[in-house]
Amino acid sequence: MARPPQFDVRMSEAEGLMWRLEKDPYLSSTVANITVLDRRADFARFRHRLDRASRVVPRLRQRVQPTPVSLTPPTWVDDPAFDLDYHVRHVALPKPGSMRQLCELATLIAADPFDRTRPLWGFFVVDGLKGGQGAIIQKLHHTVADGEGSIRLSMQFIDLERDAPDPPMPPEGERPAAEQPAPPPSAAEALRDLLAGSLRMPIGISRQLRELLTDPTQIPTAGMTLAESVRGVLSQLSDVETAHSPVWTERSLRRRLETLRAPLDDTKAAAKALGGTLNTAFICAAAAAAGEYHQKVGAPVEQLRASMAVSTRTRESGSNAFSLVRMLVPTGEMDMAERFRLIHEATTTAREASATAGLETVAAVAATLPTSLVIRLAKTQAQTVDFATSNVRGADFPCYIGGAQIVSNYPIGPLGGVSFNLTLLSYNGSLDMGLNVDAAAVEDPGLLRSCMEGAFAELGALG
Repeated sequence: MARPPQFDVRMSEAEGLMWRLEKDPYLSSTVANITVLDRRADFARFRHRLDRASRVVPRLRQRVQPTPVSLTPPTWVDDPAFDLDYHVRHVALPKPGSMRQLCELATLIAADPFDRTRPLWGFFVVDGLKGGQGAIIQKLHHTVADGEGSIRLSMQFIDLERDAPDPPMPPEGERPAAEQPAPPPSAAEALRDLLAGSLRMPIGISRQLRELLTDPTQIPTAGMTLAESVRGVLSQLSDVETAHSPVWTERSLRRRLETLRAPLDDTKAAAKALGGTLNTAFICAAAAAAGEYHQKVGAPVEQLRASMAVSTRTRESGSNAFSLVRMLVPTGEMDMAERFRLIHEATTTAREASATAGLETVAAVAATLPTSLVIRLAKTQAQTVDFATSNVRGADFPCYIGGAQIVSNYPIGPLGGVSFNLTLLSYNGSLDMGLNVDAAAVEDPGLLRSCMEGAFAELGALG
């Protein structure tokens, strides 16, 4: 059994920012996933495994405890009323049990806000799919874990063979001291810590950063690292150029989920032949598809603004370790190899720029501001982006849940105010993708999915 992921008692600045932003439903941080199985999962067996997981992974039995007047990031405390059956449900699709019905159910589940008085996760075991297949819809708040953290968490209930024996159930008793949740600070303690400057800034950033942001004329005399951080934050917050799409302009809370797959080996081979990485190939195909969509609806566009989730995970990382970068990607008519080269350059530049203004640094600055202002700034920043992408590496071998083999996985990434989110999860030789669309922005999601499929096929042929 894989080592369970490690969780901190207090949210990081970035997690605290995601928590605050959810006061606006357009900025929801919920992530979800559809797992399609070759047959119905054994519900009792799956529930037993999640019962065990909730004992091994303390976070699954914890709720969020806000701190007094939000002076510091929230903490996690044990939920004395934890009820496993609230978080693990058994449902069935009506006939005919199509993939379209499954996607619509997953969209509704993902859009339903979490009860903030309970642990922030849920699983829905779904029966009734065509051909005797089954499915599991997973829903998780981003403050619990990012994509890579979620994969590590899933190893608590995933098997490497269909009839693998269940691991022993640990007793419900005292936790080791290192895993005991700390009591939330009192208002006096929070205020003292805030005045001491020990909570709002990550390592390497001090009270001086706030002073420089207040008076940027001091930047030339500041230390190099600090000055670069200030320049990066100021550059990011001052970039308010509107998104480039002439047709993806509306925003709503209406969602439409499309799914698609591409062969992993062909895409990796193409990326290698073109001198880049799988992630570059992924964004290249997304950009090509977005451009073709605009051409087909009679509104060609030469470039769009994309955001990309970049992993910052190390061995010491907690439940979330990522940053977000923005870049302009070419979407006009051009050779796929030339598009790949331009996007490879753009992603390299964007990664370098994120080093001085990562999500934690931006979140630390945002933590000093009123929530209403932070939400307004976040929505302004979201309006600069046309679409979002994220790439998560999964298992490259068959896996099983509740006695059923996983056939495919379709992740559902949060929109956060953009027109669509394309998230990729590799699994057993396939690139499984969830295309989460704002239905007001992209009026023909099926056409966009078709353009995506064509772009990946064209790219894969170059390998």
